[in-house]
Amino acid sequence: MIEVICKIPCTEADAVSFYDGSPDYAGIVERTIGIRPDASCRISLLRKQMICREGSSVCRLDFSLALPEDTETFLCRKFDCVRKHIPYSYCVKKASLDERPVVVGTGPAGLFAALILSESGLSPLVLEKGEDIDSRIRAVDLFNSTGILDPDSNIQFGEGGAGTFSDGKLKPGRLDGRKHRILSELVSAGAPAEIMTDAEAHVGTDILRKAVKNLRKRIEALGGEFRFSCPLRSITVSGGSVRSVITGAGEIPARNVFLATGHSARDIYPMLLGKGAVLVPKGFGVGVRIEHRQEMIDRIRYGDAGLSTVRGHASYHLAVHLENGRSVYSFCMCPGGTVVAAASEPGGVLTNGMSDYLRNGVNANSALLVSVGPDDFGNDPLSGFGFQRELEEKAYRAGGGDFRAVSQKLGDFLAGRESNSFGEVMPSYPRGSVPGSLDPMLPGFVTESLRLGILEFDRWMEGFNYRDAVLTGVETRSTCPVRIIRDGDFQAAGIRGLYPCGEGAGYAGGILSSACDGMICAEALIEKAACI
Repeated sequence: MIEVICKIPCTEADAVSFYDGSPDYAGIVERTIGIRPDASCRISLLRKQMICREGSSVCRLDFSLALPEDTETFLCRKFDCVRKHIPYSYCVKKASLDERPVVVGTGPAGLFAALILSESGLSPLVLEKGEDIDSRIRAVDLFNSTGILDPDSNIQFGEGGAGTFSDGKLKPGRLDGRKHRILSELVSAGAPAEIMTDAEAHVGTDILRKAVKNLRKRIEALGGEFRFSCPLRSITVSGGSVRSVITGAGEIPARNVFLATGHSARDIYPMLLGKGAVLVPKGFGVGVRIEHRQEMIDRIRYGDAGLSTVRGHASYHLAVHLENGRSVYSFCMCPGGTVVAAASEPGGVLTNGMSDYLRNGVNANSALLVSVGPDDFGNDPLSGFGFQRELEEKAYRAGGGDFRAVSQKLGDFLAGRESNSFGEVMPSYPRGSVPGSLDPMLPGFVTESLRLGILEFDRWMEGFNYRDAVLTGVETRSTCPVRIIRDGDFQAAGIRGLYPCGEGAGYAGGILSSACDGMICAEALIEKAACI
């Protein structure tokens, strides 16, 4: 089989057919390679993507099809847009152990590690410090309405992990067997089927909440067990190997532990250092969350805001490397979404963003972040957490000490003056926004870089620098500021039987990459167990 990559100019009519599933796929392939596939060629859509630049759009469609072998070889040599296609495949070996493995955390890494372990017959025990998804939603709603924070069950912790309260972006890139399996499982759990082919796939927080519950039920049906409100306190190590986990409910024997606790489980890392794990600091980003009216972003990206009815609401990704050595970039852009109150500790304010599947909110939001590294916060493995916490505590005090956030109009921020009101764009942060200045909460090099970066972004997206756009701070947890070093067999250096995985281990960023990393770690144990 071969893959054929087709790019076609996207008029409004093209856009309708592109998204409603009615394009003439055979005709598109014929215009690209000069051969019209018939029914025997088994043409199949692998990937679709809308590429928008400066108001113009191109549809990219990747197909697989079967032709005679000599024809396929000829086309691969003649066209850069044609390559061999290897069908997706993913198999799980059967394995057995005397003691079931323990998975700590129910974000993407933990869930998919648990799924693969369950399929292999290892019947994992899955521990989660937060609550099941329904109870977690109630805890988040209570916090938003009253400011009463549950440190164990919130936007960061609980069934599904932090990604459950997000836009649910998947960023699949080029698929392989592992990614294809993840997408297939999500669809089986209730995610829309279009994520199998959409290069800009997203699930939405509303559907993700249902999907993670269904994934849990599938794991349970395969022999896995879940225990919620069961925080990990410590692990016992003897002879350089894990022997048990200590939880809030007591000690559990465990010789294979998958640590998938996420980027905000700050209490885990000092414990790991004390047990002999090797941790190193790494860079991340800090900044603010920006909101525009979604119709403005649609107009900037498409040239006509009305095209959002057929193309979906527009998104963007922006990045620039400044002369001062800093990078400024957008992160976790949420079309038609809301800014969320993402605190997980008393006395700290931080933001994130989320969207429902339909992305039908009034505002678009995205983090605007500045790169920071050990030169800014120190080389101690835990110093990045201290840097984050300091900014979050400043934001908490500036907002009045009740988890309200400070928001500032973009025009005022660029002019260096405090905001005393809001304009056309109203902040969506659910605990309430206080007009003011973001400068006292962030280091000078961050605010300086943000100002320079925003001016650059306006050159690429004219109108981005809109005076009534709103900035809300602070955003600090784009990714984990530390990496837990693993050996070549994916076990933690210094602690055999401990498998750090996902974003909290420093090896992933986002739902799909975290799920992949959880699977990779599970595969390592299965391979070892299958050989015993």
